[in-house]
Amino acid sequence: MQNTLYYGDNLEVLRRHIDDESVDLIYLDPPFNSNATYNVLFKEQTGQSSPAQIKAFTDSWEWTQDTERAYEQDIILNPNVAPAVKDMISAFRSFVGRNALMAYLVMMTPRLVELHRVLKPTGSIYLHCDPTASHYLKAVMDTVFGITNFRNEITWKRTFAHSDAKRFGRNTDSILFYTKGDDWTWHLQYQPYDAEYIARFRYEDLDGRKWQDDSLSAKGLTGGGYEYEYKGVTSLWRVPLATMQRLDAEGRLHFTQTGGIRRKRYLDEGKGRPAQSLWEDIPPINSHAKERLGYPTQKPERLLERIIRASSNPGDVVLDPFCGCGTAVAVAERLDRKWVGIDITHLAVALMKHRLKTSFGISQGEDYSVIGEPVDVGSARALAEQDRYQFQFWALSLLGARPQQYDHRGADRGIDGVLHFINGPRRSTHRAIIQVKSGRVSVAQIRDLVGTVERENAAMGLFITLENPTRAMTSEAVSAGFYHSELWQRDYPKIQIRTVQDLLNRNEFEMPPNPGMYQDSQRTQRDTGRQGGLEDIREPFGIEAESFEAINA
Repeated sequence: MQNTLYYGDNLEVLRRHIDDESVDLIYLDPPFNSNATYNVLFKEQTGQSSPAQIKAFTDSWEWTQDTERAYEQDIILNPNVAPAVKDMISAFRSFVGRNALMAYLVMMTPRLVELHRVLKPTGSIYLHCDPTASHYLKAVMDTVFGITNFRNEITWKRTFAHSDAKRFGRNTDSILFYTKGDDWTWHLQYQPYDAEYIARFRYEDLDGRKWQDDSLSAKGLTGGGYEYEYKGVTSLWRVPLATMQRLDAEGRLHFTQTGGIRRKRYLDEGKGRPAQSLWEDIPPINSHAKERLGYPTQKPERLLERIIRASSNPGDVVLDPFCGCGTAVAVAERLDRKWVGIDITHLAVALMKHRLKTSFGISQGEDYSVIGEPVDVGSARALAEQDRYQFQFWALSLLGARPQQYDHRGADRGIDGVLHFINGPRRSTHRAIIQVKSGRVSVAQIRDLVGTVERENAAMGLFITLENPTRAMTSEAVSAGFYHSELWQRDYPKIQIRTVQDLLNRNEFEMPPNPGMYQDSQRTQRDTGRQGGLEDIREPFGIEAESFEAINA
């Protein structure tokens, strides 16, 4: 399978493009909450409110005729959905009602069915959610993947502190870990030692290495031992004489003041403690994090690294069907996994392409494929007819421009996007305002753009059109004159027009260099090594592993 980004509805992408049992690991972080705090009333189709309240989904979910249709076609009448799943979701509808939460579950259920289909028998899936819906999603996962294939509910401490007026602070997410079968890929991961454990290493060598000592006596242990005299001390030892001599030569023996011999164990050689289901050691993305891209739901790379290392091997296929800014894709690339990312917004796909370029130096077409993006005027027109907002986002991504007010669909004040650049002796920031049109165009729109540029005190105005501009439009743009860049000592047309065909042909706008809308990712080195730490320390002792665990308990 080739590394691929898909633009589109992940349900359709999964059905059309992803083969049965072709994926080794799935991580999904679906939209499950709003960045703002809302109390959402359950509402029936009659519009009557019920007393129960939940927090969630106001921005995205509501029960509509489309939801009812999806419930019938994607679940109840879908022959690929097991009867138990149909019974479960029907029971939920009776219990929860027709509301935002139920609309969310109707969206998630057929996608989880498809994810079960594409997962290999040895594969694993991690579903990232929050306490608002985790209990509902766990019931869906139990039904789709099987109760016996539940492995963990991981609790991730996603913020350090949170204050709520009349309840305990909510600072955790849940990650539901399931496998497809009884035999799954697994590599034990480790978490940092806590302060209490580190304090046990009270000795220190001259070079500053901290250590504690362990007993070398085998008395009272199962598995036998080795009886001999070493430097005046006779005992039943855990290790043979040759190993004792080697440890001595390496400076790993501690000769106590009471005449005993113990073994040194160094703190810096430990792997850490085996990872538990409470993850407090991975901080969230903060405003100073080097990997921060400004994406509101961005997850830290360390979180995905632990999941990908634990449940996949180099060369395995990692799938993220709600990939957003692409953290799972980026970590999979760094750890030498193959990957598939799916997102329904061109903003996310454009951000992922930029992230892959700046992090790894890899490009679309050469190193990976992008499927679902317009590649010519015909497919661009089809996108515009389907969703003009996504067409705008895609057109702006050709420039690396930032959409204006893309988080809601209110009045845009004649601004669809913005590009910033530096100019002047003080290296101040200037703006180029962008308008995107997918329908018929006229000279009046250019006059409006001129007015918007003046009103907003912007430097330039850029006009993107799917249709060819009229002669009057071109003349009006020319009459607006030039913008002079002191920094680059050059004049640029103040108002410019480009068609989508122009941009696809790399006939781009003339303007001063600009950084684009996306923050560059850190340049990343690929890492194919295993998790670092102490080499297996059971071997030198020449005794059974079970005995070693008992020794070090």
